[in-house]
Amino acid sequence: MFDTLQILTAILIAIAMAMALAHALELPGKMRLPKETYFAMQPIYYPGFTIGGGIGEFGGVIVTLILLFLTRRGSTEFWLTLVALLGLIGMQLVYWFVTHPVNQFWLEGKNLNRFSAGFFSFGTNHSQHPEMSSVQWTDLRNQWEYSHVIRTGFALMSLIMIMIAISVSA
Repeated sequence: MFDTLQILTAILIAIAMAMALAHALELPGKMRLPKETYFAMQPIYYPGFTIGGGIGEFGGVIVTLILLFLTRRGSTEFWLTLVALLGLIGMQLVYWFVTHPVNQFWLEGKNLNRFSAGFFSFGTNHSQHPEMSSVQWTDLRNQWEYSHVIRTGFALMSLIMIMIAISVSA
């Protein structure tokens, strides 16, 4: 059971990393796009990345937390799993405080399916923060793009830590 939970944790963290890494790898090309093309591209990510991120990130946090509780306190595996969990939490913090507000701005007025519309309406939106409307689109683009690079770093750290924890416990 414990081995299966470790493998499931690694898979979910890998999915979370794949979502962030895909965005990070697009950065060089997307930074060259003119405003109209960039804005036209942004909605293509939904609902695919919403579903993948939800499974990998939310599932990863939950399963890593369960794994942490089942790991012997004070052991090397415990500390490595804790660092993996902190990386996933770091991903969430960057998403909700840096990426999500820009997503709401990009997607305002877009026709999304019910799940995506509910997800992206969560939290405050830019209409409650009028200063976002006056920000240059390139600043919002940079915030969105570089937030995914940071999230990729957190995800990579989490994946490395959980893989080391699994190998140490073997």
